[in-house]
Amino acid sequence: MHLRAAESHTRSILKAISWRTLGTLDTFAISWFMTGKVSLAGSIAGLEIVTKIAWYYVHERVWAVVPFGRRA
Repeated sequence: MHLRAAESHTRSILKAISWRTLGTLDTFAISWFMTGKVSLAGSIAGLEIVTKIAWYYVHERVWAVVPFGRRA
C-alpha cells in the first residue's frame, strides 16, 4: 500500500524514534517503580520500544493522508 503524504517516510521514522525514546524512559521508570527490578523494567521497556515505534509509524502515515481538520 502506497500512501501519499506531506511528510517523508524518514521524517515519520525520526519522529517515531524520538517520541518512543521519551515514552520508553517513562515505561522503564514506571516498571522499575512497580516491580523494584531493573532487569524486568529493562525487558519491558525493550519490548515496548520496538512494538510502539512500529505502531506509531503506521499511525502517523495513516493520519498523514486523512484530510479531517486540515486547512487548505
